[in-house]
Amino acid sequence: MQLFTIDTGLFKLDGGAMFGVVPKSIWNKLNPADDNNMCTWAMRCLLIQDGNRLILIDNGIGNKQDEKFLGHYYLHGNDTLEKSLAKQGFSTDDITDVFLTHLHFDHCGGSIKREGDKLVPAFKNATFWTNEQHWKTATTPNDREKASFLKDNILPIQESGQLKFIGDHQNDFSANFQIRQVFGHTEAMMLPMINYKGKTIVFMADLLPSVGHIPVPYVMAYDMFPLTTLHEKKSFLTEAVQNDYILFFEHDPKIECCSLQMTEKGIRAKDSFELKEL
Repeated sequence: MQLFTIDTGLFKLDGGAMFGVVPKSIWNKLNPADDNNMCTWAMRCLLIQDGNRLILIDNGIGNKQDEKFLGHYYLHGNDTLEKSLAKQGFSTDDITDVFLTHLHFDHCGGSIKREGDKLVPAFKNATFWTNEQHWKTATTPNDREKASFLKDNILPIQESGQLKFIGDHQNDFSANFQIRQVFGHTEAMMLPMINYKGKTIVFMADLLPSVGHIPVPYVMAYDMFPLTTLHEKKSFLTEAVQNDYILFFEHDPKIECCSLQMTEKGIRAKDSFELKEL
């Protein structure tokens, strides 16, 4: 098995929304905002070469939305999904499985591309994986969350015939791949836990978007059920520090991975490093 970091570019989100009830005087030291109160975030994905399977976890925001929509998020940086795959010697056609932690636009937008007036899968040979509970939430969203679930990102996956649901036997997805479901950010978000070189690598998605979100009260205003997130973070972080998990961050603009330690202030980051250093 081999793991590769796949950078798909940077974008901006409101700092207050990203840190919830934490005052700007505190969070601005973690990720300084621009004059519009916007902070830069990564859209960092993970590629797993596992035997004859090439599994991509999430795929960024994509580029098929109109300029008005993308203009809200200030896409920048030199990385793209295609360039990052090519850097590792792969193309979108090589991907056998696209594992979607959840269907918010910045995690699944790269799933679909425009070909003329049609919307088609960007990974023509891949199976797209989600779960039935989250799919129902994404296709019949509540008023608060529906702006994050774009039909153009979601429905064409089903229409292509390439969609599959992970059922109750979640760990059958791969012998080296376990799945943890969490419910605070959105219904039934999936966190992959990968056995790699004797370590457990956890793809944090939006349970912990960045190192700055490790303190338990640092919960995003985007989360549907913030108290659920708080309890899920407490439980996960206790387990992670006890078992020496490595956390892989999707949105941290600078830090790919970290280990954890117990401090007098609670569980905090220990060592920070890139995935390739493992």
